[in-house]
Amino acid sequence: MEKDKLLIVEDDEDVRKQMKWALNKDYQVLLAEDRSSAMSLVKQESPSVITLDLGLPPYPADTQEGFATLSEIQEHAKAKVIVITGRVEKEHALRAIGLGAYDYFYKPIQIDELKVVLQRAFHIHRLEEEQLNLQKKLQNEDSFEGMLGASPQIQEVFAVIRKVATTDVSILITGESGTGKELVARAMHRLSSRKDEPFVVINCGAIPENLLESELFGHEKGAFTGAHMQKKGRVEAAQGGTLFLDEIGELPMALQVKLLRFLQEQKFERVGGRKQISIDVRVLAATNRDLKQRMEEGRFREDLYHRISVVTIALPPLREREGDILLLANAFLQKFSHELNKKVSGFSQPAVNALLSHSWTGNIRELENSIKRAVIMAEGRKISPADLEISGNHNGNGNLTLKEAREQIERALIIETLALCKDNITKTSEKLGISRPTLYELMDKLGISKK
Repeated sequence: MEKDKLLIVEDDEDVRKQMKWALNKDYQVLLAEDRSSAMSLVKQESPSVITLDLGLPPYPADTQEGFATLSEIQEHAKAKVIVITGRVEKEHALRAIGLGAYDYFYKPIQIDELKVVLQRAFHIHRLEEEQLNLQKKLQNEDSFEGMLGASPQIQEVFAVIRKVATTDVSILITGESGTGKELVARAMHRLSSRKDEPFVVINCGAIPENLLESELFGHEKGAFTGAHMQKKGRVEAAQGGTLFLDEIGELPMALQVKLLRFLQEQKFERVGGRKQISIDVRVLAATNRDLKQRMEEGRFREDLYHRISVVTIALPPLREREGDILLLANAFLQKFSHELNKKVSGFSQPAVNALLSHSWTGNIRELENSIKRAVIMAEGRKISPADLEISGNHNGNGNLTLKEAREQIERALIIETLALCKDNITKTSEKLGISRPTLYELMDKLGISKK
């Protein structure tokens, strides 16, 4: 079996040789005497663990070169760095931990004690590598047209999209705010025969009513005050492609009549015009409103509803997507850590509990914004609940007993871990730190299906 790689960065040749002799049996030991040689080995050999003496040339009596080496290692590698320092320099050790070092060790070096620290460092590095590989695998397997999810609920949505994307039928996409309705519309466009033609979006709730008709259908010169020239509308701009009507539930009744006529005939007139314009577009619509209720209230036409909803795709809220919260949170963490150049590697356990017990009324958009804010605010390598600015249960029920709250968190954590482990009971129990029989008992108690 290939040995784990250990890099020893030490300017004292005798100490380097002594450490190599003591550790060579267990590890593939690499030696460096300064920052330049250390970074060369980091980039060429990718050691898992590094011991780093802070006193390096050209300033061996100072720590500035050691800290510079630590910072450069952090930029180029995910290795665990164990800082070697004197007992009188404890403030340097604490500073190193704050800068991302895994641990510190005091001189004079006691090899038996160092071996224990090294074993733990290699073990943690292996676990993190496995977790990272698992996340990448999950993202590759469970990513669909820019959307991510492993839950049965969202996988069912993906299956429906695959079936209807290649047709030209009108689709109504429903779901709470932030569930990803526009992403679904864009996915259907990319999978359709119209993918090389325009994808045009109009938010029916964001444009003033007196301007909406012109935005949709365009206008002729002189059609109204300020119409100094002819203007093509969004419908015309989508020729050959897809028109996405977001928040269609906000469409005024008068415009609903004109939209219905267009959908029936694929023809329309610009505002102030008399010429019938033929158009070939596919129409997708979305709403976070209950359109059936709005029909009962006389605020949405029944004939238009049936015209736009040949197929309805209902997006589940994030709180009902079993196993997806941590999957999405980790994906956003990696994205924003890279974009913002922050060395944030994960979530603390209290942060995980807060993520799982929060109700996420803003769904994926709220989760994404929370993770971005947390990455910006985080001072260490792990995100805390304070960074997320959520405190746990936000379901609006302040009457939970301690037992009920604990069971709620336990159930969410087990479901999340099962999803990450692809329902493998052995791996799930190992990740949770419990035995398989205990996991089965908890699943029975919490009503979690064994399927």
